[in-house]
Amino acid sequence: MFDILIKNGLIYDGMGGDPFHADIGIIGEKIAKIGQLHDNAHKIIDAKGKIITPGFVDIHTHYDGQATWDQEMAPSSWHGVTTVVMGNCGVGFAPAKPDQHDWLIGLMEGVEDIPGTALAEGMPWNWESFPEYMDALEAMPRTIDIAAQVPHGAVRAYVMGKRGADNEEPTQQDIDAMAAIVEEGLNAGALGFSTSRTVLHKSIDGELVPGTTATEPELIGIGRALGRAGHGVFELTSDLLPEWDEFSWMGKLSKETGRPVSFSMLQSPIKQMHWADQMAAMRAANDDGANIVAQIGLRGIGVIMNWRGTVHPFMQKPAWKEIEGLSWDEQFAKLSDPIFKQALLTQENLPPPSPDMAPFFMLVTAAWAMQFPLVDNFSYEPTRGESIWGEADKLGKDAAEYAYDYMMENGGSGLIYLPILNYMDGNLDFVESLLHSDDAVVSLSDGGAHCGTICDAAAPTFLLSYWARDRKAGTISLSLAVKRQCHDTAILYGLQDRGVIKAGYLADINIIDYDKLGLEKPWLAFDLPAGGKRLLQKARGYCATIKSGKVTFENGVMTGAYPGGLIRGPQNVNLMQAPQ
Repeated sequence: MFDILIKNGLIYDGMGGDPFHADIGIIGEKIAKIGQLHDNAHKIIDAKGKIITPGFVDIHTHYDGQATWDQEMAPSSWHGVTTVVMGNCGVGFAPAKPDQHDWLIGLMEGVEDIPGTALAEGMPWNWESFPEYMDALEAMPRTIDIAAQVPHGAVRAYVMGKRGADNEEPTQQDIDAMAAIVEEGLNAGALGFSTSRTVLHKSIDGELVPGTTATEPELIGIGRALGRAGHGVFELTSDLLPEWDEFSWMGKLSKETGRPVSFSMLQSPIKQMHWADQMAAMRAANDDGANIVAQIGLRGIGVIMNWRGTVHPFMQKPAWKEIEGLSWDEQFAKLSDPIFKQALLTQENLPPPSPDMAPFFMLVTAAWAMQFPLVDNFSYEPTRGESIWGEADKLGKDAAEYAYDYMMENGGSGLIYLPILNYMDGNLDFVESLLHSDDAVVSLSDGGAHCGTICDAAAPTFLLSYWARDRKAGTISLSLAVKRQCHDTAILYGLQDRGVIKAGYLADINIIDYDKLGLEKPWLAFDLPAGGKRLLQKARGYCATIKSGKVTFENGVMTGAYPGGLIRGPQNVNLMQAPQ
């Protein structure tokens, strides 16, 4: 007898082939049988007219703090995700000496825009070493599986103290000590090591992430820990300035250790290598024996702006500075006052907090042709005519006033979308070609991070609904979309037991009403510990999500089942031992 029998669905098995109609029998946490099944079952789910996919595997998240207190793991769990990899971009919370807690919180708050008050209240800090952190994570069951990476920033500060935090050059003894901690973390089950090499990543106090300026000896010295452990991905984000020759050391590290190196591949307005040059350099290194993989985003990456969010177009106005410390009710009353509005609109912006932030603040406060009202059924590939500038021009209205009025809609909850990365051409055409490339992997959802500015944890839903169905400028096949978000992401991190619907694999499954699949409008919630804010976005169309043989969500509602846990190290599957 099956525990669960899914009948009559159209299966997209995650391997990229044609879909097929079949039933799926589940026993325990695994898929037992696929075919035309007539066995008895404790629970039968009729999936007629629905598609069935593996659970999605999201490899670029920042739930490092949230995972210590939250069982639901929203918003990723709302979007069919059954496995996340966290600890990206060199930031995390282990190892951590007791006197470094506040500093690590400030680092995460600055880099990933996660409220420090929420982290301070929510995290129990019942660990110091990375293995102890893993033990703390393992103690809590949840709706999804989580996997961790060892973060460079925490390791550097742990070994070198203030010298490490200040990005001073390490001694060989420092490098050896850092490598030992990374190897210890990998042996405890970490799936990789991560570092940040972009000047955009700074602590709440404006300091660069430790390791940002690390040289080749340090990077390769630490990377050798992955080779000794025999598993793990070396993950990084970088400004990829041409003169840095980043692909040289990446190639050397990968060839020497035999481990994959994975970097964030972005279309950027700064002096970064052109995205095509990034791919060409990566492929040249791979032709020479390396294994480098590009992590790609699915839509423009930037900020969502709102009066109560982290940023908005008027945040540098003197009138706003006068009220930014007030309660929201008091702020809204002021913003509703025509005299205050007129004063704010006519004032000049104050200088940015630091000169290097000037380009960003120029985009936030004045780039009206690049800012878009986030309306219902927003496509995330808007045209210039749909921008704040375009909509204001249609009405013969000043763009700044249009933005002000739009943000005041629905009680001051209007949202404005400003894509900065991945949208330089005003479209997503370049992403389409990358979705067909086997050396690129779907990533960069940043689930759990950028709480007041970004809501890209909905990426799996966006991939299936927009890229495989709704995009007018060209789509990919649904089979490819599923493969990219399931099999391909799982395999990169050595998770061979999931991402595929096949007997013997984990029963991580989504049942989807594909015609209805889509995204709801984002909103700003204040539901983190200490009332911390975060942007959330729900989906419609998920009939059920099954994790390790347990139904965790039905029609978007959590069931109360918590079959997920901590992944320790690579996971294999023995097809000869499929349950019967």
